[in-house]
Amino acid sequence: MSILPLALDIATGAVALAIVLCAWRLLRGPHATDRILAVDTLYINAVALVVLLGIRLGTPLLFEAALIIAMLGFASTVGLARYLTRGDVVE
Repeated sequence: MSILPLALDIATGAVALAIVLCAWRLLRGPHATDRILAVDTLYINAVALVVLLGIRLGTPLLFEAALIIAMLGFASTVGLARYLTRGDVVE
């Protein structure tokens, strides 16, 4: 019996719990910076879930989707941080 399905189940549960906690921080964050960090962490957790699903299903297409989610998450985090610090995104 392989341990991989059990490890994938445990990892999926841990990432799902992290998503719930980040969503709670996003809704209850007292400052805008807390909310930006929560969105950034939500993107990272979404990438982790897609990678776990790709491992479980054995398809390389989901790894490309995870890469796209990561790039969009990085760009949005940089844009939101620049907006908070400077008041505009494009100079």
